[in-house]
Amino acid sequence: MKIITDTDRIEGNVSVAASIGMFDGMHRGHITLINALKEQAALHGQRSAVVTFRQHPQLVVNPNGSPRALMTLDKKIDAIAATSPDYLILLDFDDNLSQYTAQQFMELLHNRYNVFTLVMGYNHRFGHERNTTFAHYVEQGRALGVEVVKAPEYLGQYAPVSSSIVRQLIAGGRVEDAMNCMGHPFELEGKVVHGFHNGRGIGFPTANVGEVPPGIILPHTGAYAVMVEVDDQWYKGMVNIGHRPTLDNGKQLSIEVNIFDFDDDIYGKPITLRFVRFLRLEFKLGSIEQLRAQLTHDKQLSNQILDNYLANQ
Repeated sequence: MKIITDTDRIEGNVSVAASIGMFDGMHRGHITLINALKEQAALHGQRSAVVTFRQHPQLVVNPNGSPRALMTLDKKIDAIAATSPDYLILLDFDDNLSQYTAQQFMELLHNRYNVFTLVMGYNHRFGHERNTTFAHYVEQGRALGVEVVKAPEYLGQYAPVSSSIVRQLIAGGRVEDAMNCMGHPFELEGKVVHGFHNGRGIGFPTANVGEVPPGIILPHTGAYAVMVEVDDQWYKGMVNIGHRPTLDNGKQLSIEVNIFDFDDDIYGKPITLRFVRFLRLEFKLGSIEQLRAQLTHDKQLSNQILDNYLANQ
């Protein structure tokens, strides 16, 4: 996959079929769209191109209402690359682009990137005028020499699927449902930083996850069974997102992960959490002994969940 940016062009006699979208989370609907794109490209003897943006358009159009992202730009690029399009056209969505009509945007794609076929998601809209219908896109494309076709809707077991639905699931703690919609677990990246150091004293040492990329969504507070990547190795673990009410550590939100069968010093290292299933809400217990018993139960349950998850990969 070759990455094409705003300042690049696709030169020569290359004819391109393209699809436009944010592709945040790279869920099953996105895969359905990209598969349709590649089919159209093969049908017409064209190269396939995924067109996306470095930042969500709502950051420009409505900054206060912009949704939290499901993945970083680098992760999104990797996920798109895994679907093997010929090109990724990566654009900056700015004030100027936000004023483009659909026809102007199609003209940009046609003139700069040789797009002759535009494969649209079944309910996708683009351009400044939001009341444009699919028939309008077809008509405007025809005037430019661009054939506009509609991709099929994802109608699999976990339909309907959208990035908005996945965000709602994660925000509600329903990470297993989100995983089913996306076809892969939600991941959270960060760096191991110093925390309160309470866990080791009760037999459950934790790595405190900080420096989470800004703008990334966080799951609902509570405990989760997770896979943990450190130093390019994956381990089973459990994480708590919350305020540690039993330990009276204040109101600062923390992300603390207990990595099973692991005791290395990893302060300052990158860490990735792969959320598999919600365990329980965070609640205050009456004593450290009760907390230790609860964590023992959480670990046993997490091991069962993660063993089953790994057996089905």
